[in-house]
Amino acid sequence: EYPSRHWELDEHGQPTQRILEKRRRAEFITPIPKPRKRRGSPTQQQIVYDEGKGISTQEQQYDPTPIINTIRHHVDQWRNIPNPHDWRVTPETARLLQHWRHHNFSSFRPFLCQVEAVETVIWLTEVAPKVGKIGKDLLAHLENANREANPELMRLALKMATGSGKTTVMAMLIAWQTINAVRHPNSKKFTRGFLVVTPGLTVKDRLRVLKPNDPDSYYQSRELVPNDMLHDLNHARIVITNYHSFMLRERLELSRGSRSLLQGRGKSLKTLETEGQMLQRVMPDLMGIKNIMVFNDEAHHCYRQKPDGDNESTLKGDERKEAQKNNEAARVWISGLEIVNRKLGIRRVIDLSATPFFLQGSGYAEGVLFPWTMSDFSLMDAIECGIVKLPRVPVADNIPGGEVPKFRNLWQHIRTRMPKKGRGKAKTLDPLSLPVELLTALEALYGHYAQTLELWRKEGVSIPPCFIVVCNNTSTSKLVFDYISGFYRENEDGSTTLENGRFLLFRNFDEYGTPLALPRTLLIDSEQLESGEALDRGFRKMAADPIERFRREIIERTGDRRQAENLTDQDLLREAMNTVGKPGRLGEGIRCVVSVSMLTEGWDAQNVTHVLG
Repeated sequence: EYPSRHWELDEHGQPTQRILEKRRRAEFITPIPKPRKRRGSPTQQQIVYDEGKGISTQEQQYDPTPIINTIRHHVDQWRNIPNPHDWRVTPETARLLQHWRHHNFSSFRPFLCQVEAVETVIWLTEVAPKVGKIGKDLLAHLENANREANPELMRLALKMATGSGKTTVMAMLIAWQTINAVRHPNSKKFTRGFLVVTPGLTVKDRLRVLKPNDPDSYYQSRELVPNDMLHDLNHARIVITNYHSFMLRERLELSRGSRSLLQGRGKSLKTLETEGQMLQRVMPDLMGIKNIMVFNDEAHHCYRQKPDGDNESTLKGDERKEAQKNNEAARVWISGLEIVNRKLGIRRVIDLSATPFFLQGSGYAEGVLFPWTMSDFSLMDAIECGIVKLPRVPVADNIPGGEVPKFRNLWQHIRTRMPKKGRGKAKTLDPLSLPVELLTALEALYGHYAQTLELWRKEGVSIPPCFIVVCNNTSTSKLVFDYISGFYRENEDGSTTLENGRFLLFRNFDEYGTPLALPRTLLIDSEQLESGEALDRGFRKMAADPIERFRREIIERTGDRRQAENLTDQDLLREAMNTVGKPGRLGEGIRCVVSVSMLTEGWDAQNVTHVLG
């Protein structure tokens, strides 16, 4: 249903309690109330995200919202044309549009925001070139925005609130492109080759539903394609990879001494793989296909640093390290795409992100929208449409002495009393000596969680709600995990004593100190995955049925029986995380997840009720 009303906000972004009978315009609004304590301390500074008003210059335009609203207006008019023959699209595209808009779906009907995002791409691809000056001007704006920031690529960003279904949008776009490419093989507008690039393994695992042969493939399970068109999708070639795979790898592992001996006084040995070899390793299925379509999931991690702008050299301390890390990741990501473009050709890059903003140290003004953003469905829109849960954030707390609620920016207030990055830094610290602000915040949210769990049980909900703690580094995450779930303390004589978890519902040990075979609390971060201590020994026995189901899915999806038979603890832990809240799966009984970057890389769990961090 098209949004027809919204809550009015004043010039400070605060509600006036009036409802306006029209759709909200695209503009940056944060759906967070102001704290009751209004005078901020100088230590609590926050990024002011906006559309770029007041900071644009003739050389650098930062405000794409007028373009977004203009395109939305034209897409609305086009959508309301009653006769499909007047839509100026191929018959296949018209059929898909009618299906998405009017089909009687048995389960998940695509949200309007998902259909609108796809319609925007279709309109700009198939319709805009045919509607005269209006279309040409909008396409020229898109080209100019890319020429300044991504001269080798043509990017188009779709801003979609977290939880509004970016994976479904990718599936719909893949279906549109593939079906048209199969039935119009000579058209340059369509392709059947797709590269999906993600920032981490969490997202990569979640996106396997984009492959037509996956057991949970969206095209059939969510009825995204009419039955008589499904067979066309078998012609699609889809590669899903992490941006890290674009880094050129060593073909010959040599110690420094061996390298020096072989090299002698000659030129440096070239032991790195070539760009072509990298492509053959990462995307062999796409070799031979020209002009593919790329999807950047969580696309705010991908940009070319502006050389003459403000960069990380103006920052200090942790902010500078974070900016350097972001810029290096962005360089690897966008350089990889430029290699793909030179070797295979890229027709279009579709950026999907809830926050397609420039990051600190990128050389661009921090926190403003990518100028190639063409569609916007904000968190405020998603809340008002009932697509995502209504967030409850602290407007006050019971920590005395502060002018601004410390729960609003918890890690910043306690960072001097917490360990620095690196798991080793946490070994000398006591999980029971965490700062009082952190303990108070945990206890406050846990109390409400216990009430929510009881309510779900009374209503007959078979899975538990999920509580997430997002920490600032892996040292903190280990301490918080131990405090919540329990840990063994080593005594001076070498013996150990159990300190059981301080929250009964999240404990990983029973009252006798025996580890639960099926944990209630998971620790998810890079160091835990690599530790070899991620799961209890009894886990495989107690979770035999869901593990066997996971094995069958791997065989069905990849045909690799060896991979299915040799599942590592890391594989099982990742699967447990990816299936939190899903009945009959490894993550069914998980109640609490402690992580570092859980919410920055995308995570598909629908039973999350509490988030701290």
